[in-house]
Amino acid sequence: MYSNSEIKRYIPLVKMISKMFGEKCEVVLHDFSNPQHSIIEIENGNVTGRKIGDSITDFALSVLRKDGYGKKKEDTIVNYRTKTRDGKILKSSTFFIRDNKKEIVGCMCINFDLTEFLMLKKFIEEFCINIDLGKEKIEEGVEVFTSDVNEILNDIIKKAIYKIGKPISLMKKSDKLRVVKTVDEKGGFLIKGAIDELASEICVSRYTIYNYLDELKINKKKVMT
Repeated sequence: MYSNSEIKRYIPLVKMISKMFGEKCEVVLHDFSNPQHSIIEIENGNVTGRKIGDSITDFALSVLRKDGYGKKKEDTIVNYRTKTRDGKILKSSTFFIRDNKKEIVGCMCINFDLTEFLMLKKFIEEFCINIDLGKEKIEEGVEVFTSDVNEILNDIIKKAIYKIGKPISLMKKSDKLRVVKTVDEKGGFLIKGAIDELASEICVSRYTIYNYLDELKINKKKVMT
């Protein structure tokens, strides 16, 4: 399975790092001789949902193509932010492996799931808020100046999701209903394509968004009567 001895020697290091930092720390070893099935070792693959035999990432492919990262052709990139398809926020680092000809032949990646830590951070920040009664209450929200209406829509959706305080993968129907309600109240659905964009962001169908909007209308009528 291991076609390159230069890469194989990193397997013990992969196992050691994963054991040290626990189940939230995914460590992956890639062999670039077969990009479509580059993962030859992975520990705690539940973080990104990958397994041995899965493919190279778009980021790694780009670095391989350019023979290094950035203008300085660096082999090590530390503490950059990544995100899984189901909404987990990760802190990642990558080390590219070169052979005796100085060619990149693989890489080792560390992906640490920060999601619960960020949720805790948000809770602590909200818990520590105090109000100065001697000052006027400041209205929530900041005006966004842009020439692209899609940027406005994206900003509305991101803020609505952030208010829930949990990743999309952990959201219940009630949480997603609150996201739709916030986007609606901010006028997001006045922008063309908002239904499809929001559906994609919170991992539901466009028809589910329509159902949520209908449910919100019914609830509003009940409150008014």
